[in-house]
Amino acid sequence: MSLATIFIMILTISLVTSLYLSSKASEFLVASLTEKVDMSVYFAQEPSSEDIVAIQEELSALPEVKALEYVSKDEALEKFTTRHQGEDVIIESLAEVGGNPLLASLNIVAFKADQYSSISSFIDQSSFRPLIEKIDYYDKKPAIDRLLSLTGSINTFGVVLSSLLALVAILIAFNTVRIAIHNSKDEIETMRLVGASNWFIRGPFLVQGTINGLLAVLVTFLLFSLAVWFLEPKIEILMPDFKLASFFFSHFLIIIFLQLLAGVGLGVCASFLAVRRYLKV
Repeated sequence: MSLATIFIMILTISLVTSLYLSSKASEFLVASLTEKVDMSVYFAQEPSSEDIVAIQEELSALPEVKALEYVSKDEALEKFTTRHQGEDVIIESLAEVGGNPLLASLNIVAFKADQYSSISSFIDQSSFRPLIEKIDYYDKKPAIDRLLSLTGSINTFGVVLSSLLALVAILIAFNTVRIAIHNSKDEIETMRLVGASNWFIRGPFLVQGTINGLLAVLVTFLLFSLAVWFLEPKIEILMPDFKLASFFFSHFLIIIFLQLLAGVGLGVCASFLAVRRYLKV
């Protein structure tokens, strides 16, 4: 029964650890998707350096703005040429147009995807609105709305699934400990009848629960240490910038704490509650 208890605790601790890692991975995914969204303001004529500084200072004062990048007409042409290098039709069309048909722009990055609407409204009412040819927020709004819906669904699904799985794991682990202690009910009742105190009876079971939890934590941490190295190349295919192994070992203190809380805490609490039933003789 001790081996069965340790095995169930390993599964429970593994589930808790997996939920923690998956929640961080989903947060990274949401942040990565959000960072890919930006808004560009295109100027009718390339503004003077004084206008650029004034506009950037005014926008930087907004709490929603995370970063600003001014792209001149020459820089826009250079980026366009580099991006379409090797595409002869596009390069030839650009040469036929002659000159530089691209507009100077100001790229704006917000902290959250739902903040672009307020930034766009501020620009529409700003003093420098006459200098602006176009704000591409309205072109990107459908994509931003889909992103908000996707990130909201990911967060909601993660919370619901984590809560359900955590509840199931706790119930299974608790019942396993209770069954193990049930096999010793005659010994507990005998000690109670001969006058042993409640804590004298509980003590060995609490120590056993602690030892089982520590063993389960040790095994689980070693298994996850090996698993993250094996899974990292596969996860990089889906999320290239997310380094699972680096994240795991850089946050190992938090992970160990969660595992100890799940393993030792669950073992001690389950033992305490399960023994209490047999102390009433």
